[in-house]
Amino acid sequence: MRNTQIYSEILSNIIAGEKLLAILIDPEKFNVSTTKHFLSRIPKQTTHLFLGGSTVPELLMDKLIDSLKIHTQLPLIIFPGSASQISEKANALLFLSLLSGDNPDYLIGQQKAGAAQLVGSSLEVISTGYLLIDGGNESAVARVTNTKPMSQSNIDEIVHTALAAELMGAKCIYLEAGSGAKTMVSAQIIAAVKKVLTIPLIVGGGIRTETQQYLAYNAGADILVMGTIFEK
Repeated sequence: MRNTQIYSEILSNIIAGEKLLAILIDPEKFNVSTTKHFLSRIPKQTTHLFLGGSTVPELLMDKLIDSLKIHTQLPLIIFPGSASQISEKANALLFLSLLSGDNPDYLIGQQKAGAAQLVGSSLEVISTGYLLIDGGNESAVARVTNTKPMSQSNIDEIVHTALAAELMGAKCIYLEAGSGAKTMVSAQIIAAVKKVLTIPLIVGGGIRTETQQYLAYNAGADILVMGTIFEK
């Protein structure tokens, strides 16, 4: 039976009323010689580290994980841009399906490639419905996957897509405005999606301030993801 420790802890924290914060690290933009300094700068309330990017050269993920493990006990969760970013050295993997787009490679193609690597693996896998939401600029995700983000004005479509993901077996829903987004996913969207879900809701993209964090948490986000603000 595959390990479920990280996901079980997330559920327990949510039931206890805790709000979780993940810091996203892009291996391609990260200098491992600065790992200790970087970790000293992230918020003390950080609960998880998400690792990944739209394009990550081979072996960079393993090098990043090795460096992080020296300096932190925080759970290391891969947030992959492709199957090539999967690493057995991490604690868990968000097994993403990009449901907001119609590119079959990111609906099932990359997933088949990832599954081939996970045969016999002990890596914890968390099935995640991934929805790209318009954040006001062209994101790396949209560019690499050749898909369009969902309009923030079409709340019903976003809600129905998120619910469909849960009904198909997703363990989490991830609403993503994109790295460096000008506009975060609106509180109205977060609240509407949370209302129909029984699984954890992850929200990321364009979140830079404490006010934005408060708005997202208050609307129903269980896990917030921040990244770009800490890259410099």
